[in-house]
This record gives sequence, C-alpha cells and structure tokens, in this order.
Amino acid sequence: MFSSAMQEAMNQQVNAELYSAYLYLAMAADFEEANLHGMAHWMQIQAKEETGHALKFFKYIVQRGGRVTLTSIAAPPSKWGSPHAVFDDVYKHERQVSGLIDKLVDLASAEKDHASSAFLQWFVTEQVEEEANASDLQHQLKMIGESKQALFMLDRHLAQRQ
Repeated sequence: MFSSAMQEAMNQQVNAELYSAYLYLAMAADFEEANLHGMAHWMQIQAKEETGHALKFFKYIVQRGGRVTLTSIAAPPSKWGSPHAVFDDVYKHERQVSGLIDKLVDLASAEKDHASSAFLQWFVTEQVEEEANASDLQHQLKMIGESKQALFMLDRHLAQRQ
C-alpha cells in the first residue's frame, strides 16, 4: 500500500529534484557569464536530467493513486568563484541527493512497500553514477590547477555531452 508518509516523502523528492534542476541552471548561467560554454552546456543537460527525475517521481505518485503536491522551489545560489567551486558544490549536492534517496529506501523498507523499494532502486544506481561523474570532474579540475589551456580543453570536452 502507498502510505501518506511515502506520498509526502516522494512529493518532497519531486521538489528536491526540481531544486537540483534550478541549481544546475544557475551554475550554467554562471558558466555562460564566464564564457565557459561547454561547462554551461554540461550543466544544462544535467538540469534536464534532474527534471526528468522529478517527472519519474511525479508519474510514480500518480500510478500509485497518490496526489502530487507541488511546493515552492528554493532559489539556488547564483555565483561561484571558479569552476573548481562549482564542481565541488555539484559533488556535495549529489551526495545530499543520495542521502535523500537512501531515506526514501529506508522508509519503503520500514513500511514493507515493495513496489516503492523496486522503483527506488533505479535512483540508487543513478546516484552512484551522478556522484562518480561529479567526483571525476572535481578531480580533473584539481589536476589541471590554474592552467587556462587545460581549462579550455576541459570546457571543449564537456561541450560534447549529449
């Protein structure tokens, strides 16, 4: 059975996923201002992906006979000092999202909601990938240090994301 607690928690996750999209769009805007168009593109793709995650939760709530309740989305920061700072925040944020997913998994388990447990496993796997991608980019930026040429090359590489 789809409990009111699970419905409320999943509605909160819809909001969290939409906040993630807002955050990545804010990061894209900051990169655009810095003429790092490849990094901006990467963040725009990431924002679309997060919106897709929100819609997965939305559809699941509806499929389970629940009610989707949309609430205000908090405004994200709008400025970062460097690409390093942005990707540090991306990694921290993805770890926070993983924690939110883990709490949903724990709730589904406690309520013996096997359908929600199965649904959430996709997100558990997705978060492993999200954290790994963020960590890889964070490490690449640390390796290149202050090299403008290497930053340009990484920006070009990130422009290829589809």
